[in-house]
Amino acid sequence: MLTSGGRSGQGASASSAVPAESALLDRTFRVSLILKGLDGVLELVGGVLLLLVTPRQIGDLVRFLTQHELAQDPNDVVANSLLHMTSSLSASASLFGAIYLLLHGLVKIVLVWAVLKDKLWAYPWMIAFLLVFIAYQTYRILVAFSWGMVLLTAFDIFIVWITWREYRLQRIRRVNA
Repeated sequence: MLTSGGRSGQGASASSAVPAESALLDRTFRVSLILKGLDGVLELVGGVLLLLVTPRQIGDLVRFLTQHELAQDPNDVVANSLLHMTSSLSASASLFGAIYLLLHGLVKIVLVWAVLKDKLWAYPWMIAFLLVFIAYQTYRILVAFSWGMVLLTAFDIFIVWITWREYRLQRIRRVNA
C-alpha cells in the first residue's frame, strides 16, 4: 500500500497533499476490505444457522421477537414484513438461502484475504464478484426498492472503485520493482 512519506521542516508543498490523500485512501481500502470480510463471516454464520434451524423455528422466533412491537403498533411495517417473509419460508427456500450465504460468504472471505495479502490475481476477481452482485442488487432495487439495498450497492460500488485503484497501483509497483 502507498503511504505518505515524511515531510521536512519546510512548508508543505502542493505535491505533499497527494501522498497524504493516497495514504488515507489506502487505509480506507483496508478498512473497507475488512468490513467486507466480516460481512463474509456473518454470511457463513447465517448459512450455517439456516442449515440447522427449520423454517418453522425461524417463524416462531420472529413471532416471539415481534410480538411486543405488534402489541404496541399492529401496523408496524418492519414487524409485519418480517412475519410475512417468515410465514412463507419453505424448506427449499431455506436450503437455497443457506447455500447462497455459505458460498457467497466463503468466496468473499477468500477474496478479501487474498487482496489483503496483495495477491494480484485476486483484485480482478474481487471486482468481477462485486460487479455481479451490484447488477443483482440493482435488479432487486428496481423490483422492490429498499434503502438498505441502495446503501449496500453504493458501498459495493465504492469497494469496486477503490479495489480497481489499488489494483492499478499494485501493478505499477510490480513493474517498477
